[in-house]
Amino acid sequence: MFKYIKTTGLCLSLITSLLSCYELKAEQIQSKTNTRTSEEIQETHNHTEEEKSHEQEEATHDEHAHENDDKEDEASHEEGLTLSPQKISLAKIQIESVTPKYQIIKIYAPGEIKANGYTSYVVSPRTESVIISRHAALGEHVEKDQKLVTLFSEAMAQAQADYLIASTEWQRVKQLGNKTVSESRLLQAETTFNASYGKLIALGLTEEAIDNISNKDIKAFGQYSLTAQREGVVLQDDFIQGQRVDAGDNVMLLADEKLLWVEAKVSPNKEIHVAIDSQAIVKFGSNSYNANVIQEAHTIDPNTRTRIIRLAVENTDDKLHSGMFVKVYFQFITNEKVIAVPEEALIRSTDGDWTVFVEEHPGEFKTVEVVLGRSFGNFREISGVESGTRIVTKGAFFVASEIAKGGFDPHNH
Repeated sequence: MFKYIKTTGLCLSLITSLLSCYELKAEQIQSKTNTRTSEEIQETHNHTEEEKSHEQEEATHDEHAHENDDKEDEASHEEGLTLSPQKISLAKIQIESVTPKYQIIKIYAPGEIKANGYTSYVVSPRTESVIISRHAALGEHVEKDQKLVTLFSEAMAQAQADYLIASTEWQRVKQLGNKTVSESRLLQAETTFNASYGKLIALGLTEEAIDNISNKDIKAFGQYSLTAQREGVVLQDDFIQGQRVDAGDNVMLLADEKLLWVEAKVSPNKEIHVAIDSQAIVKFGSNSYNANVIQEAHTIDPNTRTRIIRLAVENTDDKLHSGMFVKVYFQFITNEKVIAVPEEALIRSTDGDWTVFVEEHPGEFKTVEVVLGRSFGNFREISGVESGTRIVTKGAFFVASEIAKGGFDPHNH
């Protein structure tokens, strides 16, 4: 029995030892498994980090490559265009250095040609009369003392008769002399003659017409002619034959059109102050004329609500006539020097900016954006370029088309 118990105890002891060994091995195996798992996780994490780093490097490389491509594109844009001297000559491209200069500012105002009031002459009877016949037509050029119109007047007939009587009496008394006629009678005859002569002059007769008064032509009594007092053109003849006219009525208007007036109508909102004798340009159609300011009104026309500035213009070619509408350009000098280029030198970009082509080196052109300022006729004030810059002033459109054909953006965008 004791032996059995001893044997059983030994077996239990061996079993316990074996279990302890198995537990120890299990713990070692579990530890190794955990260690391996951690290493795998760490290795996987490291691999992931390497992949991310590699992707970042590739992205960075692609970005650098893209930036390099952009730089290359920008460099291509900055390169612009290169033209040979032969091509520049064939395209008639003009390149000029721009420098600040005083410019002429032109201000427009509508105008109307008027007869020169200082050289015009109104033909009118000095007594109530009836028009018998005309001797000049509208628009006709007449010379001084040329007969214009013949009229009849009862007052003229009486004055002519009185003159004829007084002239005859004066001639008779003069021939008798002081020995036969008293001095008072001689003086009376002379005074009557002078008075009748003066009345005819006052009624508009010329000395030649008075000298031709005679008893032989009694039927002509009362008839008289109005003549041109100066050379000019008939601008008005508002009458018909047989019409009765009063003293002072306008029968004809004569004007010398060698020097005409231009009345420019300026808006009161425009602050234009012109000096007498200042220069202006008058345009009619394709013709231009130099004009001088002679008067400036200080009141507003109640009908047109404009201020009148009067100019004198020479009409040597006889193409300007009273009543024509013209364009008036007043000229002023800028207070400071500015850079201005011809309008054809400006090219508009696709985004609406204005540009010019600058020659950096002979035959090499690039686009430069500019800001527009005031207009000076066919020139435009610009800013954005320095004095001395060489700019394409003629042929800019050709340069732009050549840049476009080369695949470059002519506007650096």
